[in-house]
Amino acid sequence: MSEYDVCARVAGGSNAGHTIVVDGKKYKFHLLPSGILNEKATCIVGNGVVIHLPSFLEEIDALEKSGDVDAESRILLSDRAHIVFDFHQEVDGVIENRLGRNKIGTTKKGIGPAYASKISRNGIRIGDLRNMDFFEMRFRELANAHMRAFPGLVIDVEGQLAYYRSIADRISAMTTDTIEYTNDAYESGKRILIEGANATMLDIDFGTYPYVTSSNPSIGSVLTGLGVSPKKIRGIYGTTKAYCTRVGEGPFPTELEREVPGSIGEHLGIVGAEWGTTTGRARRVGWLDIPQMHYSTMINGFTALNLTKLDVLTGLPEVKIGRAYMHDGKIMNTMPSCLKTMSEIEVIYETLPGWTEDISKARNFEDLPENARRYVLRVQELLGVPVRWIGCGANRLDMIDRGEGWDLSSSAETVADDETSEEPASHPPGGKVDITFNGPIFFNPINPVVAGSYSPPAAASDGKASFQSSAMTHEPPAGTAD
Repeated sequence: MSEYDVCARVAGGSNAGHTIVVDGKKYKFHLLPSGILNEKATCIVGNGVVIHLPSFLEEIDALEKSGDVDAESRILLSDRAHIVFDFHQEVDGVIENRLGRNKIGTTKKGIGPAYASKISRNGIRIGDLRNMDFFEMRFRELANAHMRAFPGLVIDVEGQLAYYRSIADRISAMTTDTIEYTNDAYESGKRILIEGANATMLDIDFGTYPYVTSSNPSIGSVLTGLGVSPKKIRGIYGTTKAYCTRVGEGPFPTELEREVPGSIGEHLGIVGAEWGTTTGRARRVGWLDIPQMHYSTMINGFTALNLTKLDVLTGLPEVKIGRAYMHDGKIMNTMPSCLKTMSEIEVIYETLPGWTEDISKARNFEDLPENARRYVLRVQELLGVPVRWIGCGANRLDMIDRGEGWDLSSSAETVADDETSEEPASHPPGGKVDITFNGPIFFNPINPVVAGSYSPPAAASDGKASFQSSAMTHEPPAGTAD
């Protein structure tokens, strides 16, 4: 994170939650990009995000009150981002309650209703606060439309307008055309990190619909939620825990019972501190799900993976990987779109031996116990995507970085440069846009890689990166450091 000049959020809202531990101190972010902890970075909340301004300002004020971070001077809000109003949150709760036993498990943060206003073309954007007469007219129209649609809903229109008048100048000082800013930053050679929120399996189009969020927490939102060309994207990094979690309702094929004393589910929940950052609800837990990870990898095109919380598996006598789905006696080649089918699938597991050694001090892959290494390599092998980063503890620095040799974007870039020039490899004109997706990047393990470990791609005869699947080693290519 410290090597980037710009860090951006592009989708979702305060329904997302990221917890970061620095020097033993815990930070919880909902709207602010995690890059705010890098004092050299400018942080952007892009046009694809929906913003509840009271929550946003509370988050900034809490950071600045702590004395650790100068946040407000380094935040830019897109003038095109839509506003989540308090009545959106009330409506979210009303809709959820109406669903009864079929509830979605929403965070009730108003995200869905705010996106509904956006799609209905009566939403209000951050930039509208620059003209309070126009803002007031639009707010009255939107509030009245919601009170008509939801009898019994009472909105203090005058009180709300007074609040937004009181914060208009403060918000306007942070507001800009982030599309122009981001592209100018790229052209000037800046390094840009785009931070995902939620997860691909919660994507409104690709996820376990209707148990999904209201945005696209997948690769497409980078383009539509920030306004950058796909030609500018380099690394695409998927972040997943070493096991699966989910907050709220919806299918969970590899789920383990969390409430049974002494169970593996209880171990994952307690040792992993699995309570939602936003809602405080106990997260559901389960084994790693390779079919879902492959599906997400196919959609997003990950160039490397960040496997977090490997340390939580320490102490288990054995660990399992959900390797394939079976339905009606047949292996499934695709991710089912039908929830009924999802409820009927059988998971085929692989079982690997566990480990008891403390891994929190591991900083190189070789520092890990043999069985922990075997687990990482097996995940890597099944997906055909290198695991570059491995989380070994709660602190931000409790991490193994295996180096650029374990990043397909670096390998492909080197191949391309070697093909076209005899000069040393260099970036093309402009900066670099990297993307990191948080949450479960939940593969179809049919056509599995040959048994062994995964080797980073080498140049094929056509000059493109290729996979090697037999007689492989976990060593990166010559000239790179683990």
